[in-house]
Amino acid sequence: MDGHGGLGEFLRSRRARIAPKQVGLPGGTGRRQTPGLRREELAALAGVSVDYYTRLEQGRDTNPSPAILEALAGALGLDRDERAHLRDIARHTAAPAPAEERHPVRARPGLVQLLETVRPTPAYVLSPTSDLLAANAEGLRLLTGIEDWPPGRRNLVRYVFTHPAARRVFASWQRMAEDCVAHLRTVEAADPGSPALAAMVADLSAGSADFALLWRRYDVRVKSGARRVFDHPAAGRFELTSEILTAADGQRFVAFQPGTDAGARAAVARLALSPRS
Repeated sequence: MDGHGGLGEFLRSRRARIAPKQVGLPGGTGRRQTPGLRREELAALAGVSVDYYTRLEQGRDTNPSPAILEALAGALGLDRDERAHLRDIARHTAAPAPAEERHPVRARPGLVQLLETVRPTPAYVLSPTSDLLAANAEGLRLLTGIEDWPPGRRNLVRYVFTHPAARRVFASWQRMAEDCVAHLRTVEAADPGSPALAAMVADLSAGSADFALLWRRYDVRVKSGARRVFDHPAAGRFELTSEILTAADGQRFVAFQPGTDAGARAAVARLALSPRS
């Protein structure tokens, strides 16, 4: 990772989002060549030299201290997830992880058993890059049409951006799409050499203008529980709340729960009885 990606890319993306007036600086006269703060303005806010900050963005300095990272995070107004991301990419930039032999990933047996335990709640076991490693019957039916794809292609992010049914199934599709891409950015920081992630990003960037735009926007957000509205052809319109449990190896157990809402519970019951897509 160099200044054209990783740390440099993240710093540039966040600097471009800050208008001078947001940090008490005058807008100046004339049109700025780039959006957001200039390098010298951000360097001053963070208390570092312009030359040093420029080297960070260009990848010519790859080992900023924790104090420097904290100063940059403060100057950029980063939230908790973004600060963690900054630390992760800085660590991997300074000491790239050696290449590891990759093996096919299988769902953890305990998580597969849990899929059946929570039925009829729709549930999944996902890899860090959201490959669908396993799902219960209701989970497959919730994602209308995903069973049309061979098991090796089933991936939640790919489904959201490329399956024609996804924009209806996820009534709040834009928010779901943003969350998926923001999660992949956290995966990139934790495992920058991941060939699975690189292949997915290349594939989706070429096949989906929406994905390519969101990837360039560089939002960072750790996936956590969220309320999602679904519009399902067999079960109707209803809202479920996701609960996410992450294992030590990065596999995630995701369940969409109806809670105490009678309408949502009835919808899940209809989902359980509906024929497979």
